Amino acid sequence: MATITKKRIATDGQFGGVPYGNQSVLPYTLKTNASGAALDSDTTAAIGNGDKVILGILPAGMLVQDAVAIVSDAFSALVTVDIGFEYVDGVDSTAVPQDADYFFNDLALSATSRTRQTTVVAPVKLPKDAYLIATTGGAANAVAGVLDVMVKGELLGAP
Repeated sequence: MATITKKRIATDGQFGGVPYGNQSVLPYTLKTNASGAALDSDTTAAIGNGDKVILGILPAGMLVQDAVAIVSDAFSALVTVDIGFEYVDGVDSTAVPQDADYFFNDLALSATSRTRQTTVVAPVKLPKDAYLIATTGGAANAVAGVLDVMVKGELLGAP
């Protein structure tokens, strides 16, 4: 029976040069008011079917590995969401293409839940800052709701 060893096992970076490691969980929250509008946003209009909400920024150099979505206060009936990323500068990357449903595809927001990432994708290292985006589907939102998304990964520093 053969023994196969990957190259560079002794020199592959593990902790980004810091003694406490680089594993991180970055939290992002979407709260809506009784009319269905995103709180602390640039509009007072309710979130409509097909609207994109920018939840925050994933930093360049992050090795994105997993996510958890928690709906602690349900949104309107039939509301779903895709959660993914797009680059802040608006320019796609051929090495790591933008992906509007990288983390979740058609995640139901109409009932309380805790859901681990539903898409089966390989971890990617972001070459530049990216927005974490939530794109709604199914129906418009007309109620107060709360969605928390925790993105897990390693902060390896800008490429």
